[in-house]
Amino acid sequence: PLRLDIKRKLLARSDRVKSVDLHPTEPWMVVSLYSGTVVVWNHESKVTVFDLHMHHITHLGYCVCSCVFLCVFSDDMLIKLWDWEKKWVCSQVFEGHSHYVMQIVINPKDNNQLKHGFTSTFVLQVWQLGSRTPNFTLEGHEKGVNCIDYYSGGDKPYLISGADDRLVKIWDYQNKTCVQTLEGHAQNVTAVNFHPELPIILSGSEDGTVRVWHTSTYRLENTLNYSMERVWCICSQQGSNSVAVGFDEGSIFLMLGREEPAMSMDASGKVMWARHSEVQQANMKTMGDTEIRDGERLPLGVKDMGSCEIFPQTIQHSPNGRFVVVCGDGEYIIYTAMALRNKSFGSAQEFVWAHDSSQYAVRESTAVVKIFKNFKQKKVFKPDFGAEGIFGGFLLGVRSNSSLAFFDWENAELIRRIEIQPKHIFWSDSGELVCIATSESYFVLRYFPERVAAAQESKEDTTEDGIEDALEVLGEVQEVVKTGAWVGDCFIYTSSVNRLNYYVGGEIITIAHMDRTMYLLGYIPKDDRLYLGDKELNVVSYSLLLSMLEYQTAVMRKDFSTADKVLPTIPKEQRTRVAHFLEKQGFKQQALAVSTDLEHRFELALQLGELQTAYELALEAESEHKWKQLAELATAKCQFNLAQECLHQAQDYGGLLLLATTSGNMGMVGKLSEGAERDGKTNVAFLTYFIQGR
Repeated sequence: PLRLDIKRKLLARSDRVKSVDLHPTEPWMVVSLYSGTVVVWNHESKVTVFDLHMHHITHLGYCVCSCVFLCVFSDDMLIKLWDWEKKWVCSQVFEGHSHYVMQIVINPKDNNQLKHGFTSTFVLQVWQLGSRTPNFTLEGHEKGVNCIDYYSGGDKPYLISGADDRLVKIWDYQNKTCVQTLEGHAQNVTAVNFHPELPIILSGSEDGTVRVWHTSTYRLENTLNYSMERVWCICSQQGSNSVAVGFDEGSIFLMLGREEPAMSMDASGKVMWARHSEVQQANMKTMGDTEIRDGERLPLGVKDMGSCEIFPQTIQHSPNGRFVVVCGDGEYIIYTAMALRNKSFGSAQEFVWAHDSSQYAVRESTAVVKIFKNFKQKKVFKPDFGAEGIFGGFLLGVRSNSSLAFFDWENAELIRRIEIQPKHIFWSDSGELVCIATSESYFVLRYFPERVAAAQESKEDTTEDGIEDALEVLGEVQEVVKTGAWVGDCFIYTSSVNRLNYYVGGEIITIAHMDRTMYLLGYIPKDDRLYLGDKELNVVSYSLLLSMLEYQTAVMRKDFSTADKVLPTIPKEQRTRVAHFLEKQGFKQQALAVSTDLEHRFELALQLGELQTAYELALEAESEHKWKQLAELATAKCQFNLAQECLHQAQDYGGLLLLATTSGNMGMVGKLSEGAERDGKTNVAFLTYFIQGR
């Protein structure tokens, strides 16, 4: 079956809803009520944007707006067409209906063709704009037709209708034949919709349900019942997976399918994505010397790769980039990435690659996981706690209702079970680090394969939850990860609040704040750039220095010889950021050597007790506060001459008096007398003369 997540994003209680529509660009749902009120809801913030009462709407059946025409039909059995370009002149009246007109739609493939259905005569009529008689009539329903819709895809001349005979019919309007009849509703069918983006038909009924059917197989995929009485209208939108439904008791906004686009990038910069069932490819290399600005859409040349036999919900390159797997409709197909030639296929709810590309696993059900090597089935196993989800990488992760279990790829042996419910798992290229992301936070762990090998050999240190010390938690961050990838020991990710960040050694560095949800495609080291895509299949890029990531990775591995070699390649303006990172990791001496910021260097010199360096920086800064700080440190280290100079530089006569008297230095007291009197510090001058008996 079609794996289609259905999430309710908004439920708005109201009087009976007559029609719904979705704004093409804003997150708005417009609802017209039987009472005559028009309400616009923001389905993201869940507040009303607009509210208007129109008494005359109760006399109309439905109101449909296109770019040029406004069509209104009412209980007088007429359809009137107003022309917006001609200052709202009523350009045509369609007559000849013996019963109420129930709905009107315009053929998306031919804007001159109108189609509508109406009750009692159980027929659909197709009209041409400008004509006074219908082109043809489709007969087949046994009771009144309530609703209609055109198929917007390019491959089928189909339209759909729903009627009081409780049936949904699909018609070929070129051959004028009924292609299929969908049975199942218990009451009148009131709304039908060919979804423009997903391979589904939606039908609504007075039985209170919305039924979801597969466009190709006509199989019933799902029945939705929100207990809001009768369904009156359904609306979907080009370029979006969303659906709006109107009921007797209000309206609902739904998100169908995955929010993430079916999109993947290999290590060389080739991006592959699916538009409906068509697979396309774009290559970053083809942009040449085009100037790339952070966050701006890239002008990519797109190449058609061919049509996919299943509806792709996910596309995923193998780690080596040679293959690409498409998943959807409970099946998977592995293609060669170069020519999209079918390499292997099978049934799967989910598919994941192993880190070495020679192995992969599929989850066939909530009980069975299969492992393949070189495209041949190697192992079938049933995880003890069930399989609600699987994750690829250095270990095969299997999620149950209560925990996450890691298995090795060779024998499907349990390595470690953890009480956690992950949404995503990301492994670093080395296999040493792994990020486990949940719906609330993410954990970074270190994996110890040598401990695992020792335990497997000795058969000791193994419990029913696997090998206790196979994984070690390094840190937890209270952020929700949407998509992520490792570069060295740096974990780059997009967060739920549309930030592009990276985590390294417990520190989080923000690369960019984004204005919409973006999905990380990958990082191309030679470009020093990150690439991301959005659900409209636009690709954008952000600069991120590989030298910075390499340096931070070397520091995390305490490999300072590599770090010192990389440092000269990091631009001067980035050095202070590097120094702050070193300081946070506890490497203050290295931070002092790297930092270019005077304030930061002075603070580090004080912390390290480097008096000479601090003195030179204080001379450069000419700051009274810095001289006082240095005097305090010099005094603590019994460097009284330096302390005296610092206090003179700061003109701190109180401090100098304290230093002179506690050290019993009468010569210093004498000098202080003259300086204090000269500078008008009469309190200090009085005390110094008094001490000297003068």
